Amino acid sequence: MSRLQGPSSLKRKRPDSNSPSGSLTEHERILYDVIRSKQDMGIWTRDLKREANLPDNVVAKSLKSLLTKKLIKEVVNIQNKGRKHLMAAEFEPSKEISGGDWYVDGSLDTEFIDFLKDQFVKIIYKQRVATLEGILDVIRRSGILKVEITTQQIQEIVRVLVLDDKVMEVKSNGMGEFDSIPVGKVCFKCTNKAGLKGEPKVGAMASIPCGVCPRISYCTPDGIISPSTCVYYTKWLDF
Repeated sequence: MSRLQGPSSLKRKRPDSNSPSGSLTEHERILYDVIRSKQDMGIWTRDLKREANLPDNVVAKSLKSLLTKKLIKEVVNIQNKGRKHLMAAEFEPSKEISGGDWYVDGSLDTEFIDFLKDQFVKIIYKQRVATLEGILDVIRRSGILKVEITTQQIQEIVRVLVLDDKVMEVKSNGMGEFDSIPVGKVCFKCTNKAGLKGEPKVGAMASIPCGVCPRISYCTPDGIISPSTCVYYTKWLDF
């Protein structure tokens, strides 16, 4: 898997302000200038022919030369894969063209997504409770990816895990396993469907103070310890 096991290196190239060498013909120069002006959006060949206003045979010959000289490249437009799309070699396709971080060469990178889902479940299970930032820190320190990954990307994957009922979203109450997480901070726990051996079942009570309270067995409606007088329970109700 190309995006795994290596240092982070996913960087968008900056366009070079210098023009290519003067070895271009007049027709090549016209086509190259039009393509380059579109930057990271590129251009469909039919639109290119219209803007350049050159005969088809001239366009075909000139584009072949520009590709050979590696001044332009063909890119996949996920919105219409049947169209031949061209872009100056110095640019990386915009998300509108490439599909964003989860696509490679116009196809959804399901292998990479499945790998991250599996890793995130393991991280959350190991930490018992994890925040998005905590998952990101573990992934970065592990060095298992060649590419940079953002909190936004992690949130997208975790959202899928929530929909898959592999993890559940909870809010920290600042006690027990939440003691290192600020009160009210959104975090995540594994459910009993995460597919991990020996995993404890997580119930709905885990997200409220009662779920981790060591005095829960002494708590009664009219007792000294009571929901009506519990400061932590009252704070939780405010969220």
